[in-house]
Amino acid sequence: MQKVLVVDDEPDILELLALTLERMGLAVTTAADLGTARARLAGDAFDLCLTDMRLPDGDGLDLVRHIQQCCRELPVAVITAHGSMETAIQALKAGAFDFVAKPVDLGVLRRLVESALRLRSAPQAAGETLLGESPAMQQVREQVRRVARTQAPVFISGESGTGKELVARMIHGLSPRAKQPFIPVNCGAIPAELAESEFFGHRKGSFSGAVADKPGLFVAANGGTLFLDEVADLPLALQVKLLRAIQEKKVRPVGGVEEIPVDVRILSATHKPLQSLVESGRFRQDLYYRIHVIGIQVPPLRERPEDIPLLAQHFLERLGREQGVAAPTLSPEAVRRLQGYAFPGNVRELENLLERALALCEEGRIEVRDLGLEGEARTPAAAVERAESPPGGLPPGMTLETYLAGIEKQVILAALEETGGNRSAAARRLGMSLRQLNYRLQKWEADHRND
Repeated sequence: MQKVLVVDDEPDILELLALTLERMGLAVTTAADLGTARARLAGDAFDLCLTDMRLPDGDGLDLVRHIQQCCRELPVAVITAHGSMETAIQALKAGAFDFVAKPVDLGVLRRLVESALRLRSAPQAAGETLLGESPAMQQVREQVRRVARTQAPVFISGESGTGKELVARMIHGLSPRAKQPFIPVNCGAIPAELAESEFFGHRKGSFSGAVADKPGLFVAANGGTLFLDEVADLPLALQVKLLRAIQEKKVRPVGGVEEIPVDVRILSATHKPLQSLVESGRFRQDLYYRIHVIGIQVPPLRERPEDIPLLAQHFLERLGREQGVAAPTLSPEAVRRLQGYAFPGNVRELENLLERALALCEEGRIEVRDLGLEGEARTPAAAVERAESPPGGLPPGMTLETYLAGIEKQVILAALEETGGNRSAAARRLGMSLRQLNYRLQKWEADHRND
């Protein structure tokens, strides 16, 4: 029999929770304060902990942090006061599996408990995975493994083509929701006038063309995961309704009267600088904080050139199987050329490039000429490495310091352009701190004003 530790200082609520869980066939142990809860955890093994946020000798966050240290594999869910979304988000960031708000909806509680208890049987590996042995990719895979054990909303950022949807699928595949639906949706591809119907469904006759009931994406993903790709493209009017659906865990179809309870985990992604859109008023700040509980940054391919040979081999083997031919090899020169290329389209561009090269190569070997990269953009490091000094040395009156400062400025401005003006992302790409980047930009601005 699976065991649950319930922590609450209100006898009536403690009794209600214990009775509900016992009817689910679970063995329940109770505690009325933080000290007793810690003693129970030290003396027994549990499959789930359910704790109130307000306790006589501390709060639920203290217990969440304690569990993260003493028994990390134990899922812990918190009970929050009605409307205390900020507190719930703090708990999720601290490592809580999920939360339920007072007054406790017993149906929501049962679904939460069932989902938490499935963690023990959650798959240990997903189907397709992120390839690469670079430190950056090892870190991303470790983040995926950790967040898969919670219900916290995850925001996945990165340039187009880096594999953000693959990260979302891995999180779903390693979670207790793995056997339930994974519903990806490109928010930018849905017409604004149809967005509400697409997400929340509609009733027959609710508007012209509504010839039948439609469930909507939230209902389709019930029990599973809804992946909001390019979430920055959501219309402002829909953002309000989306926020309410996420917080209340209920949706109301267009033309409907009653709300439908849904159990959906939200994963979202965009290649745009979402924080900048919040600051400019084009994306709601409250929704931003609700979907950005945990963030995962997927690095661009040019920042991990050591992964390119492994990725290339993977793609060529797959392309060979699909076309019924032996997978070609890459010449050492072709590998070096790929590793020096900037890949503005990232992993997706590498795959397309190799598909083209496979069609052009001869005798099962891809040479530099088959890649078609002559004259194409190189990585900042490769560009600097190949940079030549001006003919005849430096121009008259120009010092080496001035010449190198000009190169530095070009590389920094190029990084800012590639990240859509996101200074934090540009600083990470350049291997410098945000403070260092801001200092240089402010210095250039001051120099420009003084000219």
